[in-house]
Order: sequence, then structure tokens, then C-alpha cells
Amino acid sequence: MNDETGLAPVLYETRGRVAIITLNRPAKHNSLTPEVLELLARHAEAAQHDHHVRAIVVTGTGDRAFCAGGDLAELIPQVASGAVAVVPDPAKRFFSDIFKPVIAAVNGLCIAGGLEIMLGTDLRIAASHATFGLGEVRWGVIPAAGSHVRLPRQIPWAIAMQMLLTATPINAARAYEVGLVNEIVEGPAVLERAIQLANEIADNAPLAVETAKEIAVRALALEPAFALEHALAERVLRSDDAREGPRAFTERRQPNWSGH
Repeated sequence: MNDETGLAPVLYETRGRVAIITLNRPAKHNSLTPEVLELLARHAEAAQHDHHVRAIVVTGTGDRAFCAGGDLAELIPQVASGAVAVVPDPAKRFFSDIFKPVIAAVNGLCIAGGLEIMLGTDLRIAASHATFGLGEVRWGVIPAAGSHVRLPRQIPWAIAMQMLLTATPINAARAYEVGLVNEIVEGPAVLERAIQLANEIADNAPLAVETAKEIAVRALALEPAFALEHALAERVLRSDDAREGPRAFTERRQPNWSGH
């Protein structure tokens, strides 16, 4: 299916030794649909198995959003009903099995599922106007694609809990301050800086680079924690509140929580 730009909702290209994966739904803030999730996984696997590719850059089309998370009209109801899984394997999350370095070029909003994609990357370049947040609890759901496991391991506990429990986003300066991103640049330079960094990595010995990342990732032993997140998330995703939250969002009103 083509999106509003006339192109696929996820684009894939290579520039020399760098693969670039671009979320391409700018009119929808590059939000996630079942098709986008499938294409994102497919392109990441293609890059992993292409011996010419030494590093991967993930970004979004336009200057407003990296990714605003799941499409509340299309994806979230299917996830809540059990028809679609954001990540099919309960013990895996975004880029779990990708051992080539992945760099995020965060060109705007990076919230909900968008932040969860970024949490699966290794280095992050952010535009100065980018914002980062997990707003799910505001709408009766939780960010169960790895946030509860990855975020507290990547930034201080208290900051991670603030983001998870208040649903209040942070700006790029704060994200850099707490170590969530590596660099902040002006918006137009985000992608090129990410590609430059990818090329710096690509100059190094490929087997050594991939092995260094694989050791670091496997040493974290995240699979049991991901499985725990998946199991406990079911009680939220199957709740009345998980249906009420997205409905209230689309109807532009305050949710009426039941606690069930």
C-alpha cells in the first residue's frame, strides 16, 4: 500500500556501506500500522544480512516527527483485541536480533512506539526541536514494546519512572542531559550527521564491530524481562480502560476510567 507521498510507508535505501530505513507517513507523524511494523522488521533483516552494509540509520520523513507511535485508529485497537502483536516474539523487541550498529536520526516527535523504536538503537542524533515521551498511561494502555525494560537501563531510574508514570515528554536538551541521546544538531543536519557517524563506524573492522555489539546486547540478557513485560501487559491491553482510552482520544474528550 502506498502512503500519502505516493511511496511505500517505510523506505529502504543504501548509501555506500550505510542502509537507511525511513518511516514514511509524514501526514500521520510517521505513526505505526501493522504494515509499517512488518516493513520495518523486513528492512532491518535485509540490512543485517547484506554483507555490504556496515551500519543502519533509522529516521522519519519530514521535520515534524521521527515517529509518533502506534496509529490510534488503525494499530492500537488491533493490538488491544489481540489481532496484531507489535513484536510477535514475547522475548524480543525492536532490533533485538540486529547486531550491526543502528543509529537513530530523530527529526522531531519521538513518542510512544517511536521512542520504543529508538530505545532499540545504539546511537541517537536528535534535532534540537525533538521531543521524547511515553504517553500511553494517559490513554489506558502501556508502552509494552520494551520501554519498561530498556528505558530504566539506559537512563537513571527516577527519570525513567517520571517518563513512564506521568506521561509527560522531555525535550531534546533534557534527553541529552540524561544520556538518552548522543548529540543534538539543528534539524536539517540530523540525517547527514547520523550517516557521518555510521560511516565512521563502517571504517572499523566489521566482524569486530558486530561482535562488540552482540556481546554487549547478549550480556544484558533482556529476553526474560521482555517476556515478563509481555505477560503483565496482557492484563492492561485486554482491559476496559484500554478500549476507553483510544476511544476518548479519537472523540477528543477526557477518558472515563473504570480501573478494569
